[in-house]
Amino acid sequence: MNLQQFSSRIEELFGQLLEDFNENDEYGYCNFTSANYKKLGYATNITPEIILQAAEKNIDLIITHHDAWEFVYGMKERCVELLKEHHIAHFYIHLPLDYVEFGTCNSLLRLLGAHNITQQTHHAEGQSTVGIGELDTPITMEQLVTEMTHLLGEKVYVQQHTNKEIRRIGMVTGAGNNTGQLREALHNNCDVYITGEKTLYTTQYAKFINMNLIVGSHTFTEIFGVRSLALKVQEKFQDIEIYQLDEEHDEVIR
Repeated sequence: MNLQQFSSRIEELFGQLLEDFNENDEYGYCNFTSANYKKLGYATNITPEIILQAAEKNIDLIITHHDAWEFVYGMKERCVELLKEHHIAHFYIHLPLDYVEFGTCNSLLRLLGAHNITQQTHHAEGQSTVGIGELDTPITMEQLVTEMTHLLGEKVYVQQHTNKEIRRIGMVTGAGNNTGQLREALHNNCDVYITGEKTLYTTQYAKFINMNLIVGSHTFTEIFGVRSLALKVQEKFQDIEIYQLDEEHDEVIR
């Protein structure tokens, strides 16, 4: 798989979403050459540690959800240096991956058993709207928390305010900590709201409106969408190998 083939596959998968969001702001290519890319590694974040891990595995191309954040001062520059040093290409795709049909929110909803996606998350007024999925069979909040913990491989933050069974799940993976998103979940009769970050306002408002709340980490609520993208690329180019690059569970949930 070369750059042209990879780029064409990305255009096939994301279509209009690439027009809706600016290249280099919400998606971008770094350190690509005329090489043939045979080993693909994926992670939610690009960091120096991820690049060094990829180098140890002889990976040619890293796909991530996030680019290195410029406000983590100096890290983006260091990542570019390491990509060049180890001859590794990098592709990141942020909001388009959140909103595509196989993306971050829908991937996690489906893994939780909510295969009936009744509302697709999208961008509106500067933030992500709530994705909504319905379970075929209602489960208890305890069962849902157990499944989330198992999938993410980490302890999750929980507020349980009702004892009713869970059928309708509202979700914004990653930084869905806005009270407006909780209100949207409430207005759409969701039984629980799931996200990947919380603030004081998130927890206060969930309690105030009696909304059941589960919060995992930003990294591990979004990894499944990146995995889905890697698998979509492999569907087209079946000779490539894909590997999940290991990230630490260092976002403390209290």
